[in-house]
Amino acid sequence: MAESAAGYDLTPLTAEQIEEKAVGLSADERRILLDHGTEPPFCGTLLDNKKQGVYECRLCDLPLFNSNAKFDSGTGWPSFFQPFDPQHIHSIEDDTLGMRRIEVRCPRCNSHLGHVFPDGPAPTGQRYCLNSVALTFKENASA
Repeated sequence: MAESAAGYDLTPLTAEQIEEKAVGLSADERRILLDHGTEPPFCGTLLDNKKQGVYECRLCDLPLFNSNAKFDSGTGWPSFFQPFDPQHIHSIEDDTLGMRRIEVRCPRCNSHLGHVFPDGPAPTGQRYCLNSVALTFKENASA
């Protein structure tokens, strides 16, 4: 078993396990998560979420970002300046659309999450720009 520094199992899921988890996804969710699509800006349900908690992978529930790393980037997608654990994000060069970008995926189920850009706030200078549909939000019990 591959374990992150935060203590989560990062063992990659098999194609069969991914398909089992994807059974209840809508066509749009499949397009974004499994086919690496993008939702339109300013339409995601988590864009304006201000509650305290953890944002997890929609497909496999791996914690991806804490709410204290979320900021309003003005781009129309939920944005974060650092991941829950650096091992909980897998980065891939993306040369589609005639430009070089860094795509971010879940390291456990390979779901497309969004992209990361070097124009975020301190302390990291990173802007993880994510699709709301790629995330679920778990509110802190004490919040």
